[in-house]
Amino acid sequence: MLFWILVAVLTAIVGAVLLYPLLRGAKVAEDGRAGEAAVYRDQLRELDRDLAGGLISPEEAGYARAEIGRRLLAVSNAGQSALKPSVVKMPARGYRFSQAFIIVLLPVVGLCLYLAKGNPGLPSQPLEARLEHPGNDLAISIVKVERHLAQHPDDGKGWAVLAPIYFKTNRIGDAELAYRNVIRLLGPSAERLGDLGEVLVMKADGIVTAEARSTLQQSLALDTDNPRALFYLALALEQDGKAAEAKTAFEALAKQSPADAPWMAAVNDHIAKNGGTADMAQGSANTNAPGNPTAEQVAAANAMNNGDRQQMIRGMVESLDAKLKEDPRNFEGWMRLIRSYAVLNDKDRAVDALKRGLKTFPADGGEGQQLLALAKELGLPTEVTQQ
Repeated sequence: MLFWILVAVLTAIVGAVLLYPLLRGAKVAEDGRAGEAAVYRDQLRELDRDLAGGLISPEEAGYARAEIGRRLLAVSNAGQSALKPSVVKMPARGYRFSQAFIIVLLPVVGLCLYLAKGNPGLPSQPLEARLEHPGNDLAISIVKVERHLAQHPDDGKGWAVLAPIYFKTNRIGDAELAYRNVIRLLGPSAERLGDLGEVLVMKADGIVTAEARSTLQQSLALDTDNPRALFYLALALEQDGKAAEAKTAFEALAKQSPADAPWMAAVNDHIAKNGGTADMAQGSANTNAPGNPTAEQVAAANAMNNGDRQQMIRGMVESLDAKLKEDPRNFEGWMRLIRSYAVLNDKDRAVDALKRGLKTFPADGGEGQQLLALAKELGLPTEVTQQ
């Protein structure tokens, strides 16, 4: 009931605000005409004083009096015309229609729209009720866990639930605090230390700080094959300017990783960035996939100098491009081709490869989404049209 009372009061206030200019319009016009007539009368009296004082000649006074009188007469006629029913009939009808629309039709239209689009029968849902049944509302779920932890700050499992949510919603500072509490309450593990190390890297805008490196080394001590710790520690070497050591570390990670691991694209990029050969660090892994280098090609590339190696890589990429023109259904080939052109700093060809790949694997499908995700990761424009 309170809701409808508030609706009625708000409607009345809005109607009064809209009606006020219409109701005072005629009075304002009348006051304006009266003031204008008073000005002309004052001018006539001042004209008489100037004539008596000899400031103007009788002839000039006559001309001026005639002009002022004409204007005064025009104002008087306008005021009388406004009082005639035949003259005000249309404006008055227009005012009445506007008033009726504001008073009656506007609230009725608003009410009908609310009944059609709204849900007046929906019971109120205070915060406590929503916290009991948050459903798919992530914000309410976060509030529920936060309130629980405010009362039970030593609940390690609660912090473990909240920490990844903070990280995914880009609340990095809160994620750091949550992961520290998880480690403090539940004890360190390779995964928990890796999570904290990654948060510290994100907090520093991608820089592997001394604290992040120490945390990741602790994670690696508990799990020597932890790919996340290996990746960030290799990245730390790269950021320290130790290109050869970074390349070796990234190549070691590539060799121990599955060919379809989600981090392989980034690993290959860093291998190439530090003077290695992209897509060759895995050795013979998945050599049967179309477009992959053979074992002989890998061995030959390792024996070349950097210039010859880059020329060989470009030749392999162009060969892969030609194969994809003949067999465009090779999804892995498109992923490799786009990445290879990006590593070679050939952005135009990378974008062209993305367009051609999306022609075979549309953006609304799973493969197309992976192509777009790769393009975004490589810094390529994703707003491309399918050729």
